[in-house]
Amino acid sequence: MATEAQSATQANKRILVVEDEAMIRMLLEDMLGELGYTVAAEAARIDEALEATKNADFDLAILDANLNGQPVSPVADALVARGTPFVFATGYGELAEPYRDRPTLTKPFQMDGLKQMLQSALDRGSQ
Repeated sequence: MATEAQSATQANKRILVVEDEAMIRMLLEDMLGELGYTVAAEAARIDEALEATKNADFDLAILDANLNGQPVSPVADALVARGTPFVFATGYGELAEPYRDRPTLTKPFQMDGLKQMLQSALDRGSQ
């Protein structure tokens, strides 16, 4: 079954959550848990996120496009260098180059959208 294969793919997948709004971060953690993912680390600021890219063990990251008014580009750059796939989450519309082609969740998003976007990012890898 496709759902069993997807569940096996998700099993043990660890996610870095980079989100400055505490309520959204908690909601994301709950949704990820329901989808079978583990939150490996979380960050609310650029410096915390950069530290996590160096020290945390994770397979995929979800990046809020703006952290307290700062673009999350340095974190995205670190993930590209590390070869780790990531998904943006934004309520602001278009992303800056060179990340416009990256998977993006538009806030507010639903569980199904999150599930599809994460699976797509994992399938795509770090391309």
